[in-house]
Amino acid sequence: MRILLGEDEKELSHALCAILKHHHYSVDAVYDGEEALYYASNSEYDVILLDIMMPKLDGIEVLKRLRTAKNATPIMMLTAKGESEDIIRGLDFGADDYLSKPFVMNELLARIRALTRRKNEMLSDELTFSDISLNRLSYELSVKDQKIRLSNKEFQVMEMLMMSNGRIISTETFMDRIWGYDSDAEINVVWVYISSLRKKLSLLGSRVSIKAARGVGYTLEEA
Repeated sequence: MRILLGEDEKELSHALCAILKHHHYSVDAVYDGEEALYYASNSEYDVILLDIMMPKLDGIEVLKRLRTAKNATPIMMLTAKGESEDIIRGLDFGADDYLSKPFVMNELLARIRALTRRKNEMLSDELTFSDISLNRLSYELSVKDQKIRLSNKEFQVMEMLMMSNGRIISTETFMDRIWGYDSDAEINVVWVYISSLRKKLSLLGSRVSIKAARGVGYTLEEA
């Protein structure tokens, strides 16, 4: 899952990023409304967190412009305590939820889970393809009774492959969705994780392989 965090208090932003990444989210952090609008308009996110009081463009204005552009990504507004008028405006302009600062981190995580469930309400906690299953809660890849727990990035790569419905996913798409705009990672990092997943599929004795289309991308294939 990928999150865009628009928060101009850098200490709070860094703390939120650390906790969200610990819980297996990929996070792009921006510090003003113009950046938040640019990132949200030019990439795909599962959830957007917007502080209302940001420089250049405030969170409400970013929200308005995204909804005017038909961007339907779930958006949660982060507000200072007592900003009831801004909360009402945010909800009127299409915000899906709000949370007043200071907040308990467990509540933010629960709200994010609720928003992503709402977005993907038709999706199960377990994905299947041929003889493999991927549990979204435990991050375990399994074949029959054999299970291997995947790392955060391995899980995200496999989840994308299993949700692609046979479509080839380009290396650039993996980089954009999992590592994000600001990553210093080299593009061959995708191959490293694909290689690791291939070994784990082999270890599980699966009939499934990850096929490379040279110069195009990757897809799952049943032997």
